[in-house]
Parts: sequence; structure tokens; C-alpha cells
Amino acid sequence: MVAIGERTEVAGLALAGVTVLVAERPDDAVAAWEALPPGTALVLVGRAAARALGPARLEAPEPLTVVLP
Repeated sequence: MVAIGERTEVAGLALAGVTVLVAERPDDAVAAWEALPPGTALVLVGRAAARALGPARLEAPEPLTVVLP
């Protein structure tokens, strides 16, 4: 499980064992997505990161992607 987003959105998830990729800018979110570890099954994405990634990535069948509220 990986979380991509602004530090304030995703930092706490590290306490639960989630791999956190901080993305403060749109380019950071795209770079983090492209660097997902092999075998990543679930990606939690912050709102700004979701906008940067766009629907094509978020709606792909794999990995399962959830936008954080």
C-alpha cells in the first residue's frame, strides 16, 4: 500500500505502515506514480495529487486507487 499526496494529508499513514510518497506539486505526484514499487496493489491519493494524475491513471484496473476525502 502506498499513499501519494501533500505531507499534511499522508504523513500520518506512515504510522500504519503505509509507504508515503510526499507530493507537494503536480509534477511530484506524477513522478511518485511512475515510481510506484512493483506489486503495489493499493494507492491512496490526496485530492491535489488526484487532480494531477487525472482520470486515466485513477480509473485504471490496477493498482486499485482511492482518493482520500
